[in-house]
Amino acid sequence: MSVSLVEEWERASLAQHGMWITERTGAGGPVYRMPLAVHLDGPLEAEAMLAACAAVVRRHPILASALAERDGQVWTLPAEVPPPILFEDVSGDGPGPQAGVTITGALAELTAGLPGSPEWIAARAAEPLDVRTGPVSRFTLFRLGPDRHLLLVVAHHAVFDGMSKDVLLRDLAAAYGGAGLGPLPVPYGEAARAEQDRVEADLEAAAEFWRPRWHDRDVLLPGAGRSSLRAAPGDAVDLALGGEVAEAAGRLGVTRFELVLAALQALLHAYGNEPVTVAVDLSTRTEETRDHIGPFVNELPVTCAPYGGTFAEFAEAVRRELRAVYRYRHVPLARALGGIGPRTALTPVSVSYRARSGGDPVFPGLDARVEWAMFNGTVRNTLHLQAVDGPAGLSARLQFNPAVLDRAGCEAVAGHLRDLLAAVAVRPDAPIGELPLPRPAQAQAQVDAADAGSGTETAPAGQPAAGAGTDAALVEQVAAIWRDVLGLEEVLPDDDLFDLGGHSLTITQIIAQVRDRMGIELSFEVFIDDPTVTGVADEIARSR
Repeated sequence: MSVSLVEEWERASLAQHGMWITERTGAGGPVYRMPLAVHLDGPLEAEAMLAACAAVVRRHPILASALAERDGQVWTLPAEVPPPILFEDVSGDGPGPQAGVTITGALAELTAGLPGSPEWIAARAAEPLDVRTGPVSRFTLFRLGPDRHLLLVVAHHAVFDGMSKDVLLRDLAAAYGGAGLGPLPVPYGEAARAEQDRVEADLEAAAEFWRPRWHDRDVLLPGAGRSSLRAAPGDAVDLALGGEVAEAAGRLGVTRFELVLAALQALLHAYGNEPVTVAVDLSTRTEETRDHIGPFVNELPVTCAPYGGTFAEFAEAVRRELRAVYRYRHVPLARALGGIGPRTALTPVSVSYRARSGGDPVFPGLDARVEWAMFNGTVRNTLHLQAVDGPAGLSARLQFNPAVLDRAGCEAVAGHLRDLLAAVAVRPDAPIGELPLPRPAQAQAQVDAADAGSGTETAPAGQPAAGAGTDAALVEQVAAIWRDVLGLEEVLPDDDLFDLGGHSLTITQIIAQVRDRMGIELSFEVFIDDPTVTGVADEIARSR
């Protein structure tokens, strides 16, 4: 069963634009796959569940979309390959195919691990998605045994975010129960345009807000010699926080998210980081888009440092800073400031914290258990704290890049964070100096000395040409395009695109103008390897 429902081109949202550029530069890939597993026990009707999946795609056609560039803009359009909606009986004792249900695969071809095991689910979730052709989402219902099923949904981050999981399962449960799913009052394309209008209106104010706050630098961590801002195979350490977070937040008069962020920043400061900047995923949803599936999220930096005083005072300072950041939560930092090239993460350490008010979805006649915080096996920076705060409590995980941060270092961070939160729960008004934080000398001893040449990894290193002998007329042609796109009177041959205020939209506009004026399709990688006028001119010369 397959569904394709996007009927016209719509301008992509800014979040989609950024991810599309990152994918085209080769810096995205598996890191953008978002898996969601639902374990279903009871007499499930397979055809009704597959029909419910199709109904969800009809209500949210972004799940059947793709992304493409046209005239210097990125657009959503109908995917060449629509989202597959499949059934697989992997129990070994099934009655055979059911009428109207697609059966794929064979037991001999299944990945290692027992069907339904974490390893088996992770392997099935790793099948690729493609934002350029589709599919950007995939639904597979597995029969594991009598009255035991697993629904595995995987979607690309360009069409999905954390809150989309709740929306999808709410609509899926309703459709499985027989309710009709009508179209959304505000189509996704209209919502994306409204968001872009808000961004344009607030760009100048956001730039003024961020200039004194943005610090792009490495982060010191136990067991890490350098930082990473690129997607890489990752590992994870589960973080058991217990009830102390809720207790301490209540006593401090802050939210659980604000408490966890304050504790993490206090810990990073103890490791020798100054200032302390942590990137935080913030929802950009409005009342009109709260029922949408889509990437309504923006990653923004929060900078605070606990200079003396009590932890309660520092937590309140973090709360105030967050409230200030929220005013510009819809404005991408790169659009406001420039100087930030395509990357999968804004800073080496980041946080995603999602508060869920509702319980697991209710499927009539079935017991459902949802894995809300699945790890896709890939990290987008050095260290990422993922937390889901729901009715069953707070679950958290530290995801890390083992190429730059070893497991012992990540486990040390986890232990320090647990100890700090436990101490704050007992003494929320304690001076920061009296809390169980690693002393600077101890922290420095745990940090590997960075070797010569080490530093923040951003994207795969290229071999840019030196530019000697580049045709002067060609360099001037490229400089003229840059002046036109950037609105500048002067651009020099060695100027860096991002230092001039360029961002992901600028890249697509330059590529479009080079295509129109010179008939050359520029490689996106040049804007990572050598984002200068001369570097782009050299790439054009090589392509002729």
